[in-house]
Amino acid sequence: MTEAATGADGAAVADDGRPEPATPRRRDAARSRELLLRAAAELFADRGFDRTTIREIGERAGVDPALIARYFGGKTQLYLATTRLELGDSAPADLLDEERLRTLVERVTRRGPGPSFQAAVLPGDNTEVQQAARTYLHERLVEPLYQRFAAEQVDRPRLRAEIATAAFAGIILARSGGAFAELAEAGPEELLPLLHDLLAASRPTT
Repeated sequence: MTEAATGADGAAVADDGRPEPATPRRRDAARSRELLLRAAAELFADRGFDRTTIREIGERAGVDPALIARYFGGKTQLYLATTRLELGDSAPADLLDEERLRTLVERVTRRGPGPSFQAAVLPGDNTEVQQAARTYLHERLVEPLYQRFAAEQVDRPRLRAEIATAAFAGIILARSGGAFAELAEAGPEELLPLLHDLLAASRPTT
C-alpha cells in the first residue's frame, strides 16, 4: 500500500486528487477543541475570567487541560475565542450606542473584566498574550468609535476613540477593584447614563 499524498493544507489526498476522509485523530482534535470552548464559555460566564482555572475547564470538558495550550495558546486566548464565538464576526456598534454600552456593562457586571480590559491599562509579561488581548480591544472597542468620529469629521478621531476606550476600560477595572465604594455598588441602570455622558465628552459638540 502506498502512502497517501497530502494537499497544501496538510490533509490527506487520494490518488484521484480528492481529499480523503478526516482521520479519527483529526476528528478527536476538533471535538476536544469544541468541548473546551463550550466548557470555557460556561465557566467564564458563571465565574468570570480570574476565578476560572484551566484545570476546571478541562474537567468540565472531559478533556486533558494541557490541550488548552496546544489548541489555543493559553487561558487568555481561549477566553478571547469564546468571546468571538459568542459575539460573532459582525462589526459591533460603538460605545456611544446605548444598547452596545448596556450589553458590555451588564456582561462585565456578571463576569468581571476580562483580559482585554486588563491589557488596556496593565503591563503584561507575555507579549503574545498581551498582543492578542490588545488586538481584540482595538477591533471591538477602539475601531468602531474611530469609524464614527472619522465619519463625523472630528479632529484627531483615533486619539479621541482611544481616550474614550481607555476611560471606559479604567472605569470597568476600578468598578471591580473595590477602591471606589459607590462605583462598585452602582447598578447598571444608575451607571449607564453617567458613563454615556462621560464617553460622549470625548466628541466635540457642534
